[in-house]
Amino acid sequence: MALPADYERHFDHPAPSFHHDGPWTLEEVLALPDDRSQRVELVDGALLVSPLGTARHQRLVWRVCSALAAACPPALEALPGLNVGLSGGRMLIPDVTVNHVGFDGLLLPVDDLVLAAEVLSPSTRLQDLTLKKRLYAEAGVPFYLVVDPKGAEPVATLHELDGIEYVEIARSEGRFLKLERPFPVTIELSL
Repeated sequence: MALPADYERHFDHPAPSFHHDGPWTLEEVLALPDDRSQRVELVDGALLVSPLGTARHQRLVWRVCSALAAACPPALEALPGLNVGLSGGRMLIPDVTVNHVGFDGLLLPVDDLVLAAEVLSPSTRLQDLTLKKRLYAEAGVPFYLVVDPKGAEPVATLHELDGIEYVEIARSEGRFLKLERPFPVTIELSL
């Protein structure tokens, strides 16, 4: 298995090993041992494996999740890193989800997802901007938030589903992203 370019190998941990014959199933992926050092997602029988982000990445995830959680109306909640089940046995793990309150399981049904948020990193940038954006749109996820930490100030963009594609409805200015939909919230992006 090839590792992403930003993967930092720690020699006290063995290299990940996912020997498997044929396409993976959702049941097989969910049965993998818990490994908090990486994310394992499933698209069309193939694993998308990426390391957890840097401390800067995780701080941005925390800022986005905290702001969304504080502003959520009572019927919604914001959580980091939930498994989201899509059709066809696909599973993605957004950095942050906004979903309907009441889910306590292992695999959130995509119909309960209101917003998926991704903080870009070198190993996930292309997937987050293309593949995952398309899969969330096909699944009917109403909002897709992308935070790009590249550069001096992070840039955040909120997309809303318009038919079968996302359209940009808000972009951060300076250190802040101000949203009216899916609910009013201001997210401070500075680190």
